[in-house]
Amino acid sequence: MTLAAPTTTVRPTETAAPAYDLGALRRLFPHTERTVYLNHAGSSPLALPVKRALAEAVEHTGGGDDGLWDMGWVDELDARLHAGIAGLINASPGEIAIVPNTGTALNYVALSLPARPGQNIIVCDKEFPSNVYPWMNLARRAGLELRIVPMDGGGLTVRRLAERADADTLLVAVSAVEFLTGFRTDVAALGAFCRERGIFFAVDGIQSLGHIPLDVRAAQVDFLGTGALKSLMGPAGIGFLYIRRDLLDRLDMPIAGATSVTDYLNWCNYHLDFRPEAARYELSTVNWIGMAGFDASLKMLMDLGIANIDAWTTRLADGLMADLAERGFEILTPRDPAGHGPIVSFAVSDPKAALAELAAHNVAAAVREGYVRVSIHCYNTVDEVLRVAQILDEYGGGQMK
Repeated sequence: MTLAAPTTTVRPTETAAPAYDLGALRRLFPHTERTVYLNHAGSSPLALPVKRALAEAVEHTGGGDDGLWDMGWVDELDARLHAGIAGLINASPGEIAIVPNTGTALNYVALSLPARPGQNIIVCDKEFPSNVYPWMNLARRAGLELRIVPMDGGGLTVRRLAERADADTLLVAVSAVEFLTGFRTDVAALGAFCRERGIFFAVDGIQSLGHIPLDVRAAQVDFLGTGALKSLMGPAGIGFLYIRRDLLDRLDMPIAGATSVTDYLNWCNYHLDFRPEAARYELSTVNWIGMAGFDASLKMLMDLGIANIDAWTTRLADGLMADLAERGFEILTPRDPAGHGPIVSFAVSDPKAALAELAAHNVAAAVREGYVRVSIHCYNTVDEVLRVAQILDEYGGGQMK
């Protein structure tokens, strides 16, 4: 089914281009020849360099003709990825632990906190479950109160936090970009609020890292967890946990593994002296193949420039929302460019039918909580994002509720 070129008049981005070579970038994603992919908040397609890195990693980890594991290659990869992640968020490599996903990262934090009965934890009511259940379980185990705060304009704000935080607040947990509303959290403002009051501050970065710059020191973030498969454009089953270095000794290490301790290569000299770095949470063999893919995707994004990606994807999201608004769609995502990330959610009368119609036109999007969700990344184009509303308008199932 062929679709005519978009024809609506609101085109603030029609002749725009990012600060990088968009054509060269799109050649790294062959699916762009067939599919308009707009579900990066679910998972991202793998670029050719990432796929090559994964294949090479198999060769180095027992998959080569000799069957040997190249531990020199592994050590170089380990050091390079820790340093690359640290560079992404302005941390030090010793503050980074490689973990499988966001949920693992935040559970490690929850299990380690010095909690006491009667304290409370604050989250927003539109958080993804990976940033709720670890704290809910901690509250159950330790006699804490989980305060789920109604969103303010799409997420958690200092104004709403100030209404619910008190002297017994142990931790505040937020997403840097909310998975449903696309709300861009003012991480620095929340971080300052928490630091001034001695409240721990945890951030879920899975919808923002790779899209939006984050300086954990400037934003006063204590803990940051993410997986690589969404905005960081890496494979599934790999991610990281950041822990501010001066907090490591305040945490009660709840787990231990073969590589959690100092001098761990002296296998039978058993001693529970934990490593001074966040890598104490890397319990044993990690996912080296996934690390190689993550390393490649991170290099690609850093070479493009995270601020450049942010400028482009925000501009695309602005253009999409202008088009949706002109056509009469009800938009959930904040319209202010400073208030949203690369996610745009909007209402239709029949979300499942709308999603099916988009798929029939080779457009991949998602439905979350009854809203159509479009999530953009660095290689998407103006034409691609503007096709969404046109398809639904012509189909007739996308009328405003």
